[in-house]
Amino acid sequence: MKNQKICIIGSGLAALTAAATLRKLNLKIDLFCTKHNTNYKKDKRTTSISDSNYHFIKENINLKKKNYFWPSRNINLFYESNEKLLNFLNYNSNDKNLMYVFENIKFVKHLINELKKSNNVNFLHHSVKEVNHDNSFVRFNNKKIYYDLIILCVGNESNLYKNLDLGRSINKDYKELAITGNVHHNLKINSSSQYFLKEGPLAILPFKKNMFSLVWSISNDFFKQDIKIIIKNKLRQIFGKKAKIKILELQFFPLYLNLKTKYFRKNVLILGQGIHRIHPIAGQGFNLILRDIKKLSEIIKKNSYLGLTIKDSYVLKEFYQSRQPENTIIGIGNDLVHNFFKKDKITDPIKINLLNKIGKYELVKKITRTISDRGFFL
Repeated sequence: MKNQKICIIGSGLAALTAAATLRKLNLKIDLFCTKHNTNYKKDKRTTSISDSNYHFIKENINLKKKNYFWPSRNINLFYESNEKLLNFLNYNSNDKNLMYVFENIKFVKHLINELKKSNNVNFLHHSVKEVNHDNSFVRFNNKKIYYDLIILCVGNESNLYKNLDLGRSINKDYKELAITGNVHHNLKINSSSQYFLKEGPLAILPFKKNMFSLVWSISNDFFKQDIKIIIKNKLRQIFGKKAKIKILELQFFPLYLNLKTKYFRKNVLILGQGIHRIHPIAGQGFNLILRDIKKLSEIIKKNSYLGLTIKDSYVLKEFYQSRQPENTIIGIGNDLVHNFFKKDKITDPIKINLLNKIGKYELVKKITRTISDRGFFL
């Protein structure tokens, strides 16, 4: 069978990881992306992934024993009530890591370097003007290139979705911003933690010695105040007044829920946040994307063994049917968790009573840990 030609449009983690994975399937890949220079140098975010997704990355990308990923064997959950923190759930493992955290900019650079070594990946630094699903071509600079598969990894706001007619989507504006930033400290922090605070959920993610990243989802109204002082006071409330804390550059991102009910049109497929953008409360965003990429790779590989091309088979339909249910369940489940932990004086005693009981059941820990690591449909 002749090499099939696909293109991936996007510059972020989803596009680069998809290219790094699919290059192993004897496909010719055109990667339309911007030059990764100043924009990525400004991105100080970190990303957390599950243990199973870490091993998926290791299988497909040569990490050269470089320490891009900071492991954690302990995850602790806290709930704030009456100015006190209730540690209601702990995930601990003596034999394996539960999750990993990496700095986006370092992993993006590594992915680009790896892709540039691949003979079947071609970087095209052009702005795509049109994606035509009827004839399966991409137009840029008054040129057209035809493909067996076109993958869009460009987020929700792109004009490239305009003519795809993807139907309805589930949408919700949280009217919150996620504050992300890195914190230098003098503490002994070996565990990743999630604090359900009265202002909103705060994640603490260690990614190197004496450094952790934070993701704090709070109401837009808080930004009328000096946010750095608020963060510093909150961290000292959690870790103690003697904690030496230096907050580095902060970034802010609006939060909303967007779940597509359709993922493809003919031979044009959407991957990444274009099909599911969810609240960061459980750190499942990029984990879902990695599971999507893994499933797509498996389906293309299976059809190739059967002598079927992407155009001749039901690759995208099978992908949609296998991934859309889980992505929707996780997205809505995340939203329910977000609603449950919203501060409410009336329901607070009921929540505390329930949370005190949850931590005592090992079966609850086992089920939630498995779902977090590998999803619903293993």
